[in-house]
Amino acid sequence: MRYSKYFIPTQKEIPAEAEIMSHQLMIRAGMIRRLTSGIYTYLPIGLKSIRKVENIIREEMNRAGAIEILMPSVQPAELWQESGRWEYYGSELLRFLDRHKRKVCLGPTHEEVITDLIRREIHSYKQMPLNLYQIQTKFRDEIRPRFGIMRGREFIMKDAYSFDADEAGANHSYELMYDAYNRIFKRCGLRFRPVEADTGTIGGSYSHEFMVMAETGEDQIVNCLSCDYAANLERAEISPIDPEEKKQTPEMLLIKEIETPNVKTVTEVCSFLGIENKVLIKTLIYLADGKPVAILLRGDHELNEAKLKRHLGVQELNLADEDVIEEITGAPTGFAGPVGLKLDILADHAVKGMVNGVTGANKKDYHFMNVNLKKDFNVNAFSDLRVITSHDRCPRCGGKINFGRGIEVGHIFKLGTKYSHALNACYLDEAGKEKDIIMGCYGIGAGRTVAASIEQNHDKDGIIFPIPIAPFEVIILILQNHDKDVVAAAEKIYSDLLTNNIDVLLDDRKERAGSKFKDADLLGIPIRVTIGTKGVKNGEVEIKLRNEADRMTYPIDDASEIIREKIMRLYDTLK
Repeated sequence: MRYSKYFIPTQKEIPAEAEIMSHQLMIRAGMIRRLTSGIYTYLPIGLKSIRKVENIIREEMNRAGAIEILMPSVQPAELWQESGRWEYYGSELLRFLDRHKRKVCLGPTHEEVITDLIRREIHSYKQMPLNLYQIQTKFRDEIRPRFGIMRGREFIMKDAYSFDADEAGANHSYELMYDAYNRIFKRCGLRFRPVEADTGTIGGSYSHEFMVMAETGEDQIVNCLSCDYAANLERAEISPIDPEEKKQTPEMLLIKEIETPNVKTVTEVCSFLGIENKVLIKTLIYLADGKPVAILLRGDHELNEAKLKRHLGVQELNLADEDVIEEITGAPTGFAGPVGLKLDILADHAVKGMVNGVTGANKKDYHFMNVNLKKDFNVNAFSDLRVITSHDRCPRCGGKINFGRGIEVGHIFKLGTKYSHALNACYLDEAGKEKDIIMGCYGIGAGRTVAASIEQNHDKDGIIFPIPIAPFEVIILILQNHDKDVVAAAEKIYSDLLTNNIDVLLDDRKERAGSKFKDADLLGIPIRVTIGTKGVKNGEVEIKLRNEADRMTYPIDDASEIIREKIMRLYDTLK
């Protein structure tokens, strides 16, 4: 491809609306342009990189036995109402009426559509296992789209769905996708980690996120330094045995009421009473599918709402407002406690080991001291309900844990029978008995993968693309367009590379050498070949790798072969 005939509108200035590096560089490199909030046009080199990601995805999905289809983006409301997600999915689901006044939505995901297809076509265990996938544009009406295509409203996604007759088959399908995803992101040249994750609005019993490691990542990741355990912050487990329980248990004291005027928050209460925050028992009132429930946590711990929602098995979870709290506890916000509370009470495991704790007294401006479990209050159930901290240990081996940040680029789910049961997608087993099909769901953000790669691979001068997803593998710079020998040498190498199916960009523009160097660095093309008058006179060309500082000169006659060898070595490092 000749630069002069291509469309690469680069920019020198950092765009004002771009918050993170990938957003800045994708705009500056002429990869994307914003149409409206969260919606972008993919320009030629941006689309080229995304298509390379898609090709890797296709190859690995096909290798794993999945079959490509393409489903509609507009979906009827009836399907979503059958699954129960029409209201539950929330405002991210873009709903509208067609010309016949029928309710439809623009698909953010395709569980309902694929399940509807399968319930019409699959009727016997003999027709499974089956895995169908597509690469298609999705739409989620994000309330606050940001970070360019990293969190846009419209995006390109690969989603796959597996169908099995039993749990063993479903587990095998899940493992096939887990392995395929590892191969995909390795081939893309990314430093990534699969982590245990919450299933969110998709649902299901178990899932893994594939995280590209980057300091700018939105998600916090917890991993063990001694074993392979890793999870996102929502999913990270905490051992039921709290280290505090191992200490010698002090004598239980008599409960007493203390006046605490206008003292509501954990910090205020601890300061007023002169105690550590881990002595306090926080009481939070939540509405779980509209039903009130009390949650107890140690004062130095934070509630993990994803864990609470999973434990309760509810769809909607909201912190109760002040009026509800006062109606339930008899006191304003800040004075709730478990003593005498006529409500289902759940407690984090850490509360079990607390002795002589401090709680609200369910009375304005009063707290209780020396509150003890079983003696002064009871708990309906204990569970892991809190956010993991740096003081916790690995739930698998007890080793030290580490915190990092990552960007989610893929997510795989064990859906079980959530959708097949709701939409009556059944099959007949060997005994002729009707059973629900067991499903799995597997997604990858193709554009998001490119953006995450840029977050992970850049410097002050621009992008540093891994070669498999770079828009071009090689860029050739002609420094003096007026020198016929320079142009001839560049054209010869360009022709040789094209003949060998190498993706090459020839910068034949009549621009200053400095501008060409800057654009080459900005675009992040892995190999740069520079041809100028001085070099041609000496029979040499300069070859530089984007991720290295050294610039080396080689004989012009050997240049094409040397470039091919360097390309092979770059690919070999990713195997």
